[in-house]
Amino acid sequence: MSQVTSLVQSVDWLAIAPPTLTAATALVVLVADLFLPAARKPLLGWVSTAGLAAAALLLLPLLDGHRRTFCLTGTPRACSYAADHFTLAIQFLVLAGALLTALLSIDTVKDHGLPAGEYWFLLLSSAAGAALLPASRDLATLVIALEVASLPAFALVGLRRGDRLSSEAALKFFLSSVAATAVMLLGVSFVYAATGSLHLTRVAHALAALPDPRLATLAGAGVALTLVGFAFKTAAAPFHFWVPDTYVGAPLPIAAYLSVVGKAVGFSGLILVTVQGFPSYAHVWGPALAVLAALTMTVGNAAALRQDPARDRSAIRLLAWSSVGQAGYLLVPIAAAGYAHDPAHAIGATVAYALMYAAVNLGAFAVAALVARTRPANRLADYRGLYHRRPLVALALGFFLLCLAGLPPGVIGLFAKVTVFSAAVDAGLGWLAVVMAANVVIALYYYLQWTAALFRPAEAPAGEPAEAPAGRTRAPVPAALATALALATALGVVLSGAPQLVLRFAAGALL
Repeated sequence: MSQVTSLVQSVDWLAIAPPTLTAATALVVLVADLFLPAARKPLLGWVSTAGLAAAALLLLPLLDGHRRTFCLTGTPRACSYAADHFTLAIQFLVLAGALLTALLSIDTVKDHGLPAGEYWFLLLSSAAGAALLPASRDLATLVIALEVASLPAFALVGLRRGDRLSSEAALKFFLSSVAATAVMLLGVSFVYAATGSLHLTRVAHALAALPDPRLATLAGAGVALTLVGFAFKTAAAPFHFWVPDTYVGAPLPIAAYLSVVGKAVGFSGLILVTVQGFPSYAHVWGPALAVLAALTMTVGNAAALRQDPARDRSAIRLLAWSSVGQAGYLLVPIAAAGYAHDPAHAIGATVAYALMYAAVNLGAFAVAALVARTRPANRLADYRGLYHRRPLVALALGFFLLCLAGLPPGVIGLFAKVTVFSAAVDAGLGWLAVVMAANVVIALYYYLQWTAALFRPAEAPAGEPAEAPAGRTRAPVPAALATALALATALGVVLSGAPQLVLRFAAGALL
């Protein structure tokens, strides 16, 4: 089967508009940086934010979810780009997450003296690749989109020049990601050699009817290697070792970006290759992902338990380990799709959970960014007594942590976890549901411990005066940071009040 086939010449520009506008904004920012004086550099942040907002708005004309482009002649189902419901849900998550990251970054870039032009260009370029990936329907486009999203992120992590932690974090992130890409490309090459195609629909058809046992062995090896590559990208254990140091060493908004948008990229790619590309190998990837899910959530939550406020631990490191644990929950419905009669329903549970996680996790990072303005070490002990200093901020963080824990009033977190449980049970993965239940209970300890610390009186270090009462010495909150925190809080509250806005993804076919 030859991959060299003529393409339909017409391009659906509306379908590709969101990632295209994001990439165009990146180029505009890069060129504008050459001409703007230093005093006007903050404008680049607001231009980037406006570009991301406009790209998100361009999703509205696509809500019918039936657009495809870059298709092979005579085979309209074999397309390289599809703007279906799954694509739109993930693109909304990516662009909204990048928008909140941009709002968090405006003051960070100024306060830490980061090169504005490079920062905004890299962030927008990564967001463009992340928005392209869920629409990719052939393996070549998928890998390219994954690298366009990843390569700028390496530079963003190490952008704090002269900072040893930042350099080490960037190096560890780079080496692990390069290894993942190499393994993934080897797997993709095996799949192509066995099937003669890169389009996911054709790959699925060819894998279901391989005539030669040797080709079946080659294809099986390709499927396994591709899964290993995505396990790195999704921070699934035991391929998660880069996460804590990378989050701690990166600028705080970039840590937030990686925890949400980086995960969206990895999980959307994993969903596409398994459910659309390799459905005939569900007996291979289904059990493998179930084991990875159980291992990932257990490792993440067990490590998070060690981040004790009494030990002067970092709040960002706790969020990093929490992120690993949450990745395990996100893997559960994908594993269930390998057993389910309706894989789209299981995938909908992952999308619903990812949307909930993105809103509340970015909110938690927004609070961490606010605390870091006066306490750069960002230790867990620095949050003690936050309610007495900034009551509304403490209530917002408490709400975000309860959402992540799955406790009221974080109703959306509770419903999202129930949806994931349901996907596992419906697929016959009762043992995985039990492991998840145990991990949810474990996670309650550190989430509630952090929440309780917010309302305890702060202890002043020996020799220092006690903190002034609330409202007397508080520095004003920057407008961009306040906007990001308000948006995340409002989104979390709205979703808790009307969880059907997210949970409907678990009921409808997405792919």
